Amino acid sequence: MLKIVGLNSANELFRSIPSDVQLNRALKITEPLAESEVIGAMESFAAKNTATTKPSFLGAGVYSHFSPTIVDHLIQRSEFFTSYTPYQPEISQGTLQYIFEFQTLVCQLTGMDVANASMYDGSTAMAEAFLMAQRVTRRDKVVIAQTVHPEYLAVAKTYTQHGDLTVETVHFDSESGRVLDGELSKLDDQTAALVIQSPNFFGCIEDLQSLADQAHAVGALLIVVVTEAISFGLLKSPGECGADIVVGEGQSFGIPMSFGGPHLGLFATREKYVRQMPGRLCGIAYDKNGKRGFVLTLSTREQHIRREKATSNICTNQGLIALAATVYMEAMGKQGLQEVAMQNAQKAAYAAREISKIPGFSLPFSAPRFNEFTVRAPKNSNEILEKLRVEKNIVGGLPLSWHYSDFPNDFLVCVTETSTKKQIDDLVEGLRQVA
Repeated sequence: MLKIVGLNSANELFRSIPSDVQLNRALKITEPLAESEVIGAMESFAAKNTATTKPSFLGAGVYSHFSPTIVDHLIQRSEFFTSYTPYQPEISQGTLQYIFEFQTLVCQLTGMDVANASMYDGSTAMAEAFLMAQRVTRRDKVVIAQTVHPEYLAVAKTYTQHGDLTVETVHFDSESGRVLDGELSKLDDQTAALVIQSPNFFGCIEDLQSLADQAHAVGALLIVVVTEAISFGLLKSPGECGADIVVGEGQSFGIPMSFGGPHLGLFATREKYVRQMPGRLCGIAYDKNGKRGFVLTLSTREQHIRREKATSNICTNQGLIALAATVYMEAMGKQGLQEVAMQNAQKAAYAAREISKIPGFSLPFSAPRFNEFTVRAPKNSNEILEKLRVEKNIVGGLPLSWHYSDFPNDFLVCVTETSTKKQIDDLVEGLRQVA
């Protein structure tokens, strides 16, 4: 084989990799293990996971929500658990039907006309929205709020670093925690899209209607990012507020946190932009006898007929995760989702009020919030949260200094329907004592 391609050794296959980054030693891996030894090793690793026994108030893109047992029960049916991409609709009607149901539910939640059959996660969905906006507007600048999840922005920059798309950041108001209006002067006739997260990374709900008007005034699109999908049960939909593309993370819909994945990317848009949308679209067709069937109506990936004109090189999605989210949404229904969202908002409001009563603690941002909020402590939040974890066995939140170095004393707290009043009260008392 090497002779045919004109090489002398397998190492020459990697000559394009700079020598200073090549690993010039054997991999540090164990010898082959027997099955019983592998099981023992995995059990020892699993025994180190103690975080699940602690009350946790972490959020920031991955949320603890209750999932009805029906979700796990249905997705473990063999026909779902082993299903493959539905290339042949005549033998894939069940898979195509749940994809269609998923798309319908996402459209209802987001207030948009059309949704695709899901993506990898929220961050890659946002990155794809950048590229879609560039195609739609034929402009090469994206303006993004500083309050969008920092890790989402990092993924988007990775996607666009070798293209001709530039990304500019607009700062936030230190009083409200929302996008600073004065910064929106960066919107101009070269802007493809304004990108806003709501509720944003600090937990603040943005005024999407006003932002949509300002984006549309210069011919730009409004991309709305949602990391906490349960908020759809309470807040006005982004589509009603003028959004052109809505992307987000659907993990809250019955998907376990799972140490950060696998999760679920949501992507919805206006019908007039559907041919620029990445991913796949499932639709309904009828045969000559009028019998309904489900088919892949649009699949713009490079493996299919579009080839080099494809809108995305994403070749698949995590279909089982999309199914789990569909089962969750169907099981909860409109009223159930509203009830869960209301519990989140009410419990978070209680926690925020009680924490703000602790001497030295405050809530720095005045904007409305859903189930996350920023707390300003009297001293370094890393120290306080570590002490709280060690001494009180409580994971109190996320230090903002991990992403924003200018806020050493601030931390993000998330309260969901799984947080009990006792746990919230223990958090408040724990903060009072350790601070």
